[in-house]
Amino acid sequence: MFIAGNWKMNGTIEQARTLARQLANQLPTGAPTTALFPPAPHLSAVLAEVAESPIFVGGQDCSPHVQGAHTGDISAGMLADIGARGVIIGHSERRTNHGETDAEIHAKVSAAMRTGIGVILCVGETREQREAGEAEAVVRAQLAAGLPDPLSGNAVTVAYEPVWAIGTGKVATRDDISTMHRMIRAWLRAHQPPLAETFILYGGSVKAANADDVFAADEVGGALVGGASLKADDFLGIITAAMNA
Repeated sequence: MFIAGNWKMNGTIEQARTLARQLANQLPTGAPTTALFPPAPHLSAVLAEVAESPIFVGGQDCSPHVQGAHTGDISAGMLADIGARGVIIGHSERRTNHGETDAEIHAKVSAAMRTGIGVILCVGETREQREAGEAEAVVRAQLAAGLPDPLSGNAVTVAYEPVWAIGTGKVATRDDISTMHRMIRAWLRAHQPPLAETFILYGGSVKAANADDVFAADEVGGALVGGASLKADDFLGIITAAMNA
């Protein structure tokens, strides 16, 4: 299992330190792989707090460029240089709010992989696409467009996040999650053999209260957690559910 906490654009640096410290001190023995993705200005502070724990830290996005005149961008190399070990790419909020295209996401994945940090590639459909019966086709297209072919290495985790469930309190049914995760697994085995057994995370309003049900779905290898990762007790509850799955 792999549990990732996406803090999005939340918190002060002192709040980030406190939360990271609580998680590092209270992480259960035998916990699954656990990662935190704080806002970029808080990365160094969080890294310092979890340095003696198994928790690793990553960025919420990276530039497709290595360096140069790209104001506001943060390269994958810069993330790696401060000790980050992973990066989220293709989150629906980036696709929607920043107009990120499949081509840009592909370039970011490639840049991160060249740097050697792990990637969480997010895929998922909108409510309109699901109601039109296009959900699986949309996710297959996002996988095909986002992943380099051929893939050099296997440091990519896939996160299925139905857009309509993110931050809404709505969670896909266990059957819906199972169907999509089985499809993603089959696609990876057929088209990206290096990722045949990679973790497939579910992301979409995962909380301690529903984590048991989410983890009971087929081919769910963990969770990409949003709001519930901002409180230590809530996030630790999800980690405990993963340990019991």
